[in-house]
Amino acid sequence: MTARDDHWGRASSWLAVTVIMLGSAIAGTGLCTGPNWFLLWAGAAVCVIGAILVLVFRVFQDVVVDRPRTTRDRTARGVLG
Repeated sequence: MTARDDHWGRASSWLAVTVIMLGSAIAGTGLCTGPNWFLLWAGAAVCVIGAILVLVFRVFQDVVVDRPRTTRDRTARGVLG
């Protein structure tokens, strides 16, 4: 198995996604508590930082495209593979 055959993605890509999720949690907390505008905009700023990381780390190049599957593949291996 080569590095391009896995579906996990790179650690840098996961870092960018984690930053965006953290920003969403902060903004959501700010929205639910009042709304607390400082937390809402701080969470939005963290999401923007995460979006910049997505561009810098080229996250969308982590995609691995499988070969097309045919009916023969499904019947030979069964439904669950």
